[in-house]
Amino acid sequence: MSTARTALETEEHQALRAAVAALGKRYGRDYMTTVIREGKHTDELWAEAAKLGYLGVNLPEEYGGGGGGMAELSIVLEELGAAGSPLLMMIVSPAICGTVIARFGTEEQKQKWLPGLADGSLTMAFGITEPDAGSNSHRITTTARRDGDDWVLTGRKVFVSGVDIADATLIVGRTEDARSGKLKPCLFIVPRDAPGFGRNQIDMELHAPEKQFELVLDDVRLPADALVGDEDAGLLQLFAGLNPERIMTAAFGIGMGRFALGRAVEYARTRQVWKEPIGSHQAIAHPLATAHIDLELSRLMMQKAARLYDEGDDIGAGEAANMAKYAAGEACVKAVDQAVHTLGGNGLTREYGLASLITASRVARIAPVSREMILNYVSHQSLGLPKSY
Repeated sequence: MSTARTALETEEHQALRAAVAALGKRYGRDYMTTVIREGKHTDELWAEAAKLGYLGVNLPEEYGGGGGGMAELSIVLEELGAAGSPLLMMIVSPAICGTVIARFGTEEQKQKWLPGLADGSLTMAFGITEPDAGSNSHRITTTARRDGDDWVLTGRKVFVSGVDIADATLIVGRTEDARSGKLKPCLFIVPRDAPGFGRNQIDMELHAPEKQFELVLDDVRLPADALVGDEDAGLLQLFAGLNPERIMTAAFGIGMGRFALGRAVEYARTRQVWKEPIGSHQAIAHPLATAHIDLELSRLMMQKAARLYDEGDDIGAGEAANMAKYAAGEACVKAVDQAVHTLGGNGLTREYGLASLITASRVARIAPVSREMILNYVSHQSLGLPKSY
């Protein structure tokens, strides 16, 4: 499939895209399905991507990163996904946690975490969602209280990816404002082996190398320097991590959609049951063309969001990142659905590797925020309509 990107991307971005695509092609969907079937992790691909500088491409150069931003990191994830081997932990470790620490962490936190996040030797998970609050930061009940110089965290989190392989988890908790008595969000780095930090794997129908966990924080005692950044800037820091999360989820969806569409186009071009290949019939060709258009449009909004974020426009990036995530989620689900339908019965076989994407593609619609909440955001923030809640 031809994809016109030259007018919007620099030569460096085009070179990065081509290089990552070549890496992804060496691994491909077969590698991913084997890893999943054997219950392993994507250690080999993670290590090679890190060695080539792709994992830390968004992190500051002085801490071992590539000095780029979300524009570059989203290219990496999209191209790996288009090859059939996306790295979900890229959304969490370098994009959310790496960005938050780079922007708001103390010098000691940057020195401790960023070089490892950049070279892949350290991994961080991110915990915000709660059983009774979803991702509503105003209802988060995980609380942090001061005890001398320490912090003590208590609460629960659910659907936290990769805690078993992460060296630490960036936990969104709430602290009491000394002036108002109200609770405000703050972010804490919780080491994997911290006493009182328990995890239970959630039994998922979704087949992926990255496992999902419920976390229990039972009076987890942390030193003062576990708090990331300024206690009074918690909300700003939180959204500084959530915007990259949405941009990267868009990249995840676009990559998956491109992979599925590529398989369908290849099949439609060669599958012959009448005189001509089935791809010559508009009933097959037009839905695939529509899916291609939707994916291209989603990428445009993702590129806009990444550029605004990298330029420091958090408000503008927030709107664009939400729109990009929404558009990419819809485009991904439709592309996967149409790909499976194009292959018919073959679309449900292991040989073609598309059936498992039916479940996986829903992730881009549901996580990290549902499409309905994004529509709420656009209704209120972009259109100025009143809230119902």
